[in-house]
Amino acid sequence: MSSKKILVLLGHPDNDGTLCGALADSYENGARDAKHEVRRINIGDLNFDPILHKGYKVIQMLEPDLIKVQEDIKWADHIAIFYPNWWGSMPALFKGMFDRMFLPGFAFRFNHLPWRITKLLKGRSASVCITMNTHPILARLMFGDNSNEITQNILEFSGISPVRLNKVGPVEKMKPKKLENYIQKAYNFGRKGI
Repeated sequence: MSSKKILVLLGHPDNDGTLCGALADSYENGARDAKHEVRRINIGDLNFDPILHKGYKVIQMLEPDLIKVQEDIKWADHIAIFYPNWWGSMPALFKGMFDRMFLPGFAFRFNHLPWRITKLLKGRSASVCITMNTHPILARLMFGDNSNEITQNILEFSGISPVRLNKVGPVEKMKPKKLENYIQKAYNFGRKGI
């Protein structure tokens, strides 16, 4: 197995004591143990304004932390993303990060015709782990696919492919043995760099 450059991205604003954090930690440990090059970003450690105050009418200057995230994404061969499902979506701070920095010229470029898009982040793969308090199959039946936002509309739109998806739930009622299995699975994925 060849070594990869892996970016671990924790999208939960709370870095302490969350299942998302434990899964990200385990993935990171597995990747490091397998001698992959690893960088880690915790959304809760970043300092930036997540609000698009004028939409995309006026592009706000990116804060240094967002520029660093862009650099880490360009550096990476693989991006491992962990976040909780809150009200059918990702946490607002995490979504705000993508709103602010996945811009034309970084993630994509519109060509002369609006339906012709150049995907600027090709050559990278991603894995997305979403935790939730509902069983993933039940959530899909009741509310639809809550992963399209990240998998298709953000990552694949910008050329990141393939995107591997794992949903973990219901976390509040999960037995400790099952939680340990998910944490071990994250470690194994980290070792494989997938």
